[in-house]
Amino acid sequence: MKAWLLQDFGLNNLQMAEVPTPVPQAGELLVKVGAVSLNFRDKAIVDGIYEPHMVPKPLIPVSDAAGVVVAVGAGVSRFKVGERVNSHLYSRWIDGPPGPNEPDYCFGSPLPGGLAEFMIIHEDSAVRAPDMMSDAEAATLPIAALTAWYALMDVGNLQPGQTVLVQGTGGVSIFAAQIALAHGARVIATSSSDANLARIKALGVTDGINYRTYPQWEQKVLELTDGKGVDITIDVAGGDGLNQSVAATKAAGVIAQVGFLTGQTTALKLMPLIFRQATIRGIAVAPRTSFDRMNPFLDKHNIKPVIEHVYAFEEAVQAYEHLSRGAFGKVVIQVAN
Repeated sequence: MKAWLLQDFGLNNLQMAEVPTPVPQAGELLVKVGAVSLNFRDKAIVDGIYEPHMVPKPLIPVSDAAGVVVAVGAGVSRFKVGERVNSHLYSRWIDGPPGPNEPDYCFGSPLPGGLAEFMIIHEDSAVRAPDMMSDAEAATLPIAALTAWYALMDVGNLQPGQTVLVQGTGGVSIFAAQIALAHGARVIATSSSDANLARIKALGVTDGINYRTYPQWEQKVLELTDGKGVDITIDVAGGDGLNQSVAATKAAGVIAQVGFLTGQTTALKLMPLIFRQATIRGIAVAPRTSFDRMNPFLDKHNIKPVIEHVYAFEEAVQAYEHLSRGAFGKVVIQVAN
């Protein structure tokens, strides 16, 4: 089969090659990949800044895939040939709290990912892809949508009428806005682009804050919430901006730390955190059962992924370059037609 292989760190070391097509073992599915979507994690792995000691070389990258089952190993009962499935990042995290070694079993590193014509997914890890979505659309769900869903619904216990803050207009933030709005919440978004703020407002977001125009954007959030702050903040930036997230979140509110776009370390000011009595919760996607709950919600509310561009399989490097520049929503690679 054709596959993209990361031979070493750096995008120039991502190269297409011919490799043996994997054979499903007991309990496994062989999936003909229809499409994959890129997340910041995928870029960070290529750049060598995401747990580099765990990245095998060569590596078939990219965790998020959708495709059709074309063969099954012995004993498979959850899926059959011809059914469409999604990959799930944490291949052994099925339900409940995460175990201590879930990162050891992630697709796209250290396990082979979906940037290939075929991939192996254990039947316990696979999730039925939504019938209403194409492969390109379904491929956006495993990290971006599920992270937003888990942070809002499972961890944040979002209620109708509450307020959510999303940072930027990337995949997780767009999905968080869509899910929160469908659940009857108010959404405030930040971005460095007035054009992107206008686009996310078109989805139903009521307020947008340009953080270049207002560097102290947390003050604008407080103004918009009568000094209270938001109930849940989806923090994709990380870095020292976490202090602004604390200030923008209500007393006893939740900050879901899902990303590290501006840095993997922070100088956290403890007194505001203590006085706000806020919860900072690290979010590393979710268990598979949360994925199973999310898809019917997306279907019920007719939530469609926002995809900025779909690249051909041969254009994988261009897709990574697009992600590096930033995207409104998701960047997808179509592997098979």
